[in-house]
Formats: sequence, structure tokens, C-alpha cells
Amino acid sequence: MVKITIENFAQKEVIGQDTRTSALKLLLESGVDWMHACGGKGRCTTCKMVVIQGMENFSAITPAEERYRQEGRLGENERLACQSRPLGEVVVCVAEEYKLPHLRYSD
Repeated sequence: MVKITIENFAQKEVIGQDTRTSALKLLLESGVDWMHACGGKGRCTTCKMVVIQGMENFSAITPAEERYRQEGRLGENERLACQSRPLGEVVVCVAEEYKLPHLRYSD
């Protein structure tokens, strides 16, 4: 079982069974409106998640994420939802710059 808790979205919990599913796909299938401008292809950083807890419970960093880290566009405590797969329990928050204007966040 995998569980994503979104800290700044009223502690919303998303639960899944398949560790082969990207965080983005799991979020979207659970009805969470999450920014992803490139369609989940790892070509931008709009699906960025800030990892509060459980970084060790994500799949390995992908080449796209490594490239963005080297460019300074993805911090050590951040993952791309489209590229990462939760393998257990994680706590994340929506990156400030990619909050959707029509949603209410619980900062």
C-alpha cells in the first residue's frame, strides 16, 4: 500500500496499491487537481512536490529529475509527481509557485 498525504491541502490522503504508479497518476485518479503542464512527460517542473516526510519511500531519481536538479530547478527535498513513484507513506505539499488559483490551500 502507498499513501500520499498532501499537507497544504487540508491533509488530504491519497491511497493506492500499485507501487508502479506515478504519484501524479495516483493523485489524478483520486480526484486531486494537480498542475502538470507537459502532460506528465517530465519536460517541465509544474508537477513539483515538496517532500516533507518519506523521501526514502519514493522510487529512485529519474534522469529528468537529475537534470532539473543540476539546473537548480528542483531542490533536494523536491520530486516531480510525474516521474516519482511512492513506495510507501509520504507527506508532500504543493510547491508555492504551482498552486492552482481555483483551489483553497491550507498553508
